[in-house]
Amino acid sequence: MRNALRAEFLKTRTTRTTAALIGLAAALTALIATIEAATAGSGSGMAIPSLATAAGLRDALTSTGFALLVAAVLGITSACGEFRLKTATDTYLDQPDRSRVLAAKAIVAAAAGLVIGLAATATATGIALGFAAAKGYPLALPAGSIVRFAAGAVVGSALLAAAGVGAGALIRHQVAAIITVFTWAFVIELIIGGTAGTAGAFLPYTAAATMAGVASGGGMPQVPRGVDPLPFAAATGVLFGVAVLLSAVAALTTARRDIS
Repeated sequence: MRNALRAEFLKTRTTRTTAALIGLAAALTALIATIEAATAGSGSGMAIPSLATAAGLRDALTSTGFALLVAAVLGITSACGEFRLKTATDTYLDQPDRSRVLAAKAIVAAAAGLVIGLAATATATGIALGFAAAKGYPLALPAGSIVRFAAGAVVGSALLAAAGVGAGALIRHQVAAIITVFTWAFVIELIIGGTAGTAGAFLPYTAAATMAGVASGGGMPQVPRGVDPLPFAAATGVLFGVAVLLSAVAALTTARRDIS
């Protein structure tokens, strides 16, 4: 397992895709947070409440939804890239235990997802608090809540990246897997969450977004309305379970297929 982890860390650290995705997560978060903070309290369109209010500051602080999805994409590219770049044969010749390779990929992707979460939450927090301070507003939320939102984004990103490895290994086709993830977050979770009531809180993107502090009906992508957020530990357990389940199914099915 040590050799598999070392190999995956080397791939992740030296692949330009990793740096590009971290930069993309920070850039998307900066764009959304800046637009929300700049228009907060204006009453126009879909503007959030004033940053002088707890609701408005929370919305600006938690504009990390796209970063969560980018973390899942990082996990997908880690798994699918082996097949897209034709390196899977070499990887599995070096490490014949494919389940071990898949586990190593999930662990390393989680570490990279954690970095994405840190970059995104630092960006959102800096922009939100910077705009609030520039307008002379008092801090509308306690420091503990701000830290909790940041921790939720970081943990959520790490676990969605691990889940992305399982999804990528299961689907194998990189573009199809990425489309599936975005369709799930933007469409399927809204439909299921809007009709399943409290069960919507157990959906993976919703669980991650609400961990990061997104209020019911808010966020980008939006979480379903009427969802009561799970406790932090329960949401962590849900995301961990999704990552394990996807990887286990992939290990029993697609990871065993011929790759030559």
